[in-house]
Amino acid sequence: MKTGFNHEKYIAEQSKYILERVNNYDKLYLEFGGKLISDLHAKRVLPGFDENAKIKLLQTLKDKAEIIICVYAGDIERNKIRGDFGITYDMDVLRLIDDLKGYGLTVNSVVITRYDHQPATTVFIHKLERQNIKVYTHKAIKGYPTDVDAIVSDEGYGSNPYIVTTKPIVVVTAPGPGSGKLATCLNQLYHEFKLGKSAGYSKFETFPVWNIPLKHPLNIAYEAATVDLKDVNMMDYFHFEEYNVAAVNYNRDLEMFPVVKRIIERITGKESVYKSPTDMGVNRIGFGIVDDAVVKEASLQEIIRRYFKTECEFKKGLVNADAVTRMKLIMEEVGLKEEDRIPVVPVREYAAKLAQKDDADSVPSATALALEDGCIITGKSSDIMVSGAAALLNAIKHIAGISDDIPLISPNVLETIINLKKKNLHSKVCALNIEEILIALSISAVTNPLAQVAMDKLQMLSGVQGHSTVMLPHSDEQTFRKLGIDMTCDAQYPSANMSYA
Repeated sequence: MKTGFNHEKYIAEQSKYILERVNNYDKLYLEFGGKLISDLHAKRVLPGFDENAKIKLLQTLKDKAEIIICVYAGDIERNKIRGDFGITYDMDVLRLIDDLKGYGLTVNSVVITRYDHQPATTVFIHKLERQNIKVYTHKAIKGYPTDVDAIVSDEGYGSNPYIVTTKPIVVVTAPGPGSGKLATCLNQLYHEFKLGKSAGYSKFETFPVWNIPLKHPLNIAYEAATVDLKDVNMMDYFHFEEYNVAAVNYNRDLEMFPVVKRIIERITGKESVYKSPTDMGVNRIGFGIVDDAVVKEASLQEIIRRYFKTECEFKKGLVNADAVTRMKLIMEEVGLKEEDRIPVVPVREYAAKLAQKDDADSVPSATALALEDGCIITGKSSDIMVSGAAALLNAIKHIAGISDDIPLISPNVLETIINLKKKNLHSKVCALNIEEILIALSISAVTNPLAQVAMDKLQMLSGVQGHSTVMLPHSDEQTFRKLGIDMTCDAQYPSANMSYA
């Protein structure tokens, strides 16, 4: 796989820049946008980027940093799901705490924002407290964010508790957007200055990348990733007016900048050092790009991937028609079509042949994986296994040089698992999913050396691109993700059964 990004160069540049910003204050509140851990979007569009680069960056600063996690009470109440992991925001907070501690980082507390004694949120607070996690609750401030006089007062920020911190860098992160990170940072700033301390605020957003062109595919891929939020990349006109230098930002930051600037000036009692939203940022990711052509191609592929994802989410009722329309406009803007994703045409042609052979009314479930050697490996659904599992087995057999007619898994093992699902677990769908097939493969590897050889090739599938003619169940999506396979799907259910909807 070609590399377009230098991880080590980025970490060195980024940590240096953050420390330079910290030196201006006794304490810096650093709002972390995007995903702190497992940033798969950045990994896909910046080949060579470590998906855990941010957390590894914080590891280099762990003696100077502690972390506050924000979560909006409304997101807990309506069981909002983090799409890439398929878990609710409250569960993601628990996962994040475990991961941060695993990296040796200090978790100061969890802040529940816009809390109004919502029942499910109150249960979550008790759960955290009983695991010895500090919890603070912030209420919604009337007039936020426009009524600066009300916000910067004892009835505004002053009515929310002060979070006691001890280190010079306080990272404020969250499971997703709209969690109240900015409000928490500014709330802390208010209390710090009340206590006579010098504190500052900065923002760490990976995308859009401020120092590459506005219409660079990397920045357009960010718009595609946030199509449901209606984010639009724009030139930072504040930055250009002050410095006569072009910089890219996005609509929400540009809209909020005058308000945030006024709030900071009201808190500190002096003119803000920030002349633009770009000034507030500390992101240096653009300096890690070492091959622009590789990054452009990866970004274009990500745009197509996001297009398929949006179509599927619309089918499931997770996004509205506006998101689909916006996504189609983005595809047209960069001159892309569905077929520009390598495995799409082969798998559709393969499925069409299967339908013709079986005289089927609908396109059957089929999966194609585009391997790095240029081969397209396909698989179809059967009574034994789903198409993704078939394609996976065919792929590792190809890599291992094992003939197609040699079985990797004992038929007795497959039959035993299927009977278990049918007779004991009363499953309506007994075909084995990808994880079940991998477990069956591992069992067969005990007595079949070829199965072990094939299993050893699974790691070589990381970075492979795949496409399915039907939408995958969540379990298969997650297994592909864990293997590092980037999958897309046509927006079709695998069955007419309403339980798939």
